[in-house]
Amino acid sequence: MITIDDVSLTYGSAPVLTGVRARIEEGQMCLLVGPTGAGKTSLLRAVAAHVPHLTGGVVTGRVRVAGRDTRTHLPRDLADVVGFVAQDPQASFVTDTVEEELAFTMEQLGVPPALMRRRVEDVLDLLGIEALRARSLHTLSGGEAQRVAIGAVLTAQPRVLVLDEPTSALDPAAAEDVLAALSRLVHDSGLTVLLAEHRLERVVQFADQVIALEPVPGAGAGAVSGEPADVLGSTPIHPPVVALGRAAGLDPPPLTVRAARTALRRVREHLADLPPPPGPGPAGEPVLEARSLTVTYGDHLALDAVDFTARAGQIVAVTGRNGAGKSSLLWALAGALAPAAGHVRAHRRPALVPQSPQDLLFRLTVAAECAAADGPARAGTAGRLLERFSPGVDPGANPLDLSEGQRLALALAVQLTPQPGALLLDEPTRGLDYPAKERLAHTLRTLRAAGVGLVVASHDVEFLALVADRIAQLAGGQIVAEGPARTLLTDSAFTAPQVARVLAPAPLLTVAEARAALAQVPGTSAGEGA
Repeated sequence: MITIDDVSLTYGSAPVLTGVRARIEEGQMCLLVGPTGAGKTSLLRAVAAHVPHLTGGVVTGRVRVAGRDTRTHLPRDLADVVGFVAQDPQASFVTDTVEEELAFTMEQLGVPPALMRRRVEDVLDLLGIEALRARSLHTLSGGEAQRVAIGAVLTAQPRVLVLDEPTSALDPAAAEDVLAALSRLVHDSGLTVLLAEHRLERVVQFADQVIALEPVPGAGAGAVSGEPADVLGSTPIHPPVVALGRAAGLDPPPLTVRAARTALRRVREHLADLPPPPGPGPAGEPVLEARSLTVTYGDHLALDAVDFTARAGQIVAVTGRNGAGKSSLLWALAGALAPAAGHVRAHRRPALVPQSPQDLLFRLTVAAECAAADGPARAGTAGRLLERFSPGVDPGANPLDLSEGQRLALALAVQLTPQPGALLLDEPTRGLDYPAKERLAHTLRTLRAAGVGLVVASHDVEFLALVADRIAQLAGGQIVAEGPARTLLTDSAFTAPQVARVLAPAPLLTVAEARAALAQVPGTSAGEGA
């Protein structure tokens, strides 16, 4: 169905892809992996003919989709075959309501009205978004918008579906539902799916094939492809369960929690009575306080009389399903959203990094953004912070040309230059690979040690396991659970990180904690190959 034959891509003098070869059969789900900035989005866009027709660049080699050569077929010539869902779903919306958006592509393809209505109903049920039917697109949460964007493509019933990080803004249950629905379409309808994803722990069990992009400095990224176990067993980008298997000396490492629990049964028995690692130190004084905070959007109640406190030297994670009110809480705490009732008291000046860091970046170059953040009194501060967060970013680059991780680093540098006392981050790990998440976690821990109060809204439990001291869980606009992160991340098998699920009942959250514990288990080779 998809043939990628010796494809290379260059923008100006910068190579992005070099000699990429892959073959994806009809009815397969193929997972595209690689480090942040390796060219995954560019390869997906090449398959959808967006590269080079809509983006420019110089392409050599050939991509064929259902026998059509993307060199000679524009994106509109592939509209009946390929559906493409971009990383930022809001950027693709062209109508006002969910139902209109689901019908839009079918209207352009001339689908009969009666059939259009049936397909809309089918997709609403398939993705569990029937309750959103009449909602304005502008009122959707990030996760709700992501499901609607996928649905808007599925109603056209393409033969090939290309998705760029389809679960990045979804809560775990919604991500599982969407991936299960896609897998059902693959197996029952012969749909071919190519998707790039950084949260491999969610999707690897559904994949038939993995393509791993491997960047070579100064030469772009090449690729290897094959069975998931073969590729993920050797690539540096792999989910925590694979890292845990490597740490335990398993070859090949397991890809699923079930396989890992079976392979590590003896280890689990040895660690069953292990005491939890030391908890965080005491937090400082409050930096942000919300009392009876209520936020509404028209008739929609987003937050309902919420009490919340963020303290100096503490990282509080805000979790909850899509639409639970996480973003509304952060925007209200930052003073950027007026409450309908209640109040927010800021003891220290807060800074907010939204879900899309590019929303903070308006200038033509990285250097200009840094200079504007510095002002006359802090010359060079933003640049130094950026170099610490993401070394080697070109000062002359346009911020929109940066990778997701680099844009996040730039937004952090810009917001931290005035030395705020509180930092709020909304889904900060979108677009980040596992090493990039580790670097971000180190940055947040450094800020915590400096006395900054941090609030992180995220669905990424693997990241929260690295950073969170406390967790506040939202549901229906209210805080339904609050407590120490280790307790809340391990008391539910549905939301626990992979290490916790594999090694339960041992109270371990991260690969680093597991590696330290495994070093004390006779017969294991902790750290080997990790």
